[in-house]
Amino acid sequence: MNLETAALEAWQRIQGMVNSTIVLLPNVVVALIVFAIFFFAARSFKLFVRKLTRRHRQARNLGMVLGRLTQGAVVLIGLFVALSIVIPTFRAGDLVQLLGISGVAIGFAFRDILQNFLAGILILLTEPFHIDDQIVFKDFEGTVENIETRATTIRTYDGRRIVIPNSELFTNSVTVNTAFENRRLQYDIGIGYGDDIDRAKELILEAMYSVDGVLRDPAPDVLVVDLAESTVNIRARWWVQPPRRLETLQMRDGVLTAIKKTLTENGIDMPFPTQQILFHDQTEETDGDRTRQREGWPAGNKEVPKPRRISDSIRKLAEMRSPNGKNDRAQTQDQP
Repeated sequence: MNLETAALEAWQRIQGMVNSTIVLLPNVVVALIVFAIFFFAARSFKLFVRKLTRRHRQARNLGMVLGRLTQGAVVLIGLFVALSIVIPTFRAGDLVQLLGISGVAIGFAFRDILQNFLAGILILLTEPFHIDDQIVFKDFEGTVENIETRATTIRTYDGRRIVIPNSELFTNSVTVNTAFENRRLQYDIGIGYGDDIDRAKELILEAMYSVDGVLRDPAPDVLVVDLAESTVNIRARWWVQPPRRLETLQMRDGVLTAIKKTLTENGIDMPFPTQQILFHDQTEETDGDRTRQREGWPAGNKEVPKPRRISDSIRKLAEMRSPNGKNDRAQTQDQP
């Protein structure tokens, strides 16, 4: 009898749950439809805001930020409305209170994600670089493909994609190669010490002016930067436009080729590093005496130390080993 009662109660509960589900089913369907409407509306708002700022490069990143924030706000409102339809007693304050209680735990669990998100928002607002800019970050260099709220993606020049967290970009130095319209390139050319420096400068300037793409304003220039071991180093500097990677490589190739041909045709030497090695037979009697040893350098007009003989070295060694060596030597010299 108790088993039948328990089974009956269980069946009644199941029927109650099914009836409640059937009653709530229309509300759930309406809530899903409403949420879908808000979701697509959020995407439309995002595209609309980005379209308004697409024509102005300075406001492009700001449009991305506003579009994403608008999308998130509309989706959140849609979630509140959908929950209110399914659960009539639900209030937005309940969800806010729940989020406030679990905010600390969420903050610790998603600390890196939130840090990258805030850094991404600041990057999009401050605009240190834009999409299609070419940047250098640590060992990575390439073109910015996309700036998201979590990470920034760049395409390297050899066809690879690098995903960099926004917190790294925001807290470290980034070189933007395309920040300005012009970019200066430079290269050091070594000429011989016997060559005319002024003539070499004129030829280098002439070679740079002969290359198409080298800007006249700002004008190229040449400077002596170093008196090296084998060469006099002259630095050639020139400006190009646009400052992108492909154009800079092509201009560097053209300028260096023109400089090499011009200097060679006019007899300007471009020497390679040389070293002088002196060999010296270390058998002089002064070897070992740091105050008189020549270290292999020529004596010039000075007195050349006498060479050391093997017999003298043997005799000196014998004297060092024999305590009576000096006396025996003296007696030997006294004898007729």
